[in-house]
Amino acid sequence: MPRDAAPANGKPATDTDTSPWADLDEAGSGLTVDNFLTTMLSQLVTALRSTVTKPYAEQFGLTVPEWRILALLAHARELPFAELVTQSTSDKALVSRTLRLLEDRGLVRLASAGNTPRKKLICAISEAGAALHDQVMPLARRGQAQVIRQLSPEEREAVYQGLRKLLRTQA
Repeated sequence: MPRDAAPANGKPATDTDTSPWADLDEAGSGLTVDNFLTTMLSQLVTALRSTVTKPYAEQFGLTVPEWRILALLAHARELPFAELVTQSTSDKALVSRTLRLLEDRGLVRLASAGNTPRKKLICAISEAGAALHDQVMPLARRGQAQVIRQLSPEEREAVYQGLRKLLRTQA
């Protein structure tokens, strides 16, 4: 298949396909949308969310957004709403709805800070939320490890370092 041609079957490239990234020029000549980094990462995130994250989240009565917010708060213990939105990579409305659901279940605490009309919302994990997080986390780690271990140690290091580098350069 020529480098600039999309797969005829509409399926993502396989690991035996030649990489269109190997001799990529500045203009991205020959890249098709199915080989865009953003497309491939989006497809991978969607697949992992369905096959790895969703099963263990649902086992504990959580949606994927609820688990994401709970895990972030467990790590930080407390975050301003705006920072939680940024770290969750979700939109404000989804984070707000998710926080209210978690608050109703006693898994997070929300408090206003300041006396101005635009009070800062502080989000914190509750004791019950931390306990639930501690139950879910071993399954989360195991699921992530199963996916990561599909790569050789060299591939793991290259993917990790490449993703860290891209994250640093986009910040």
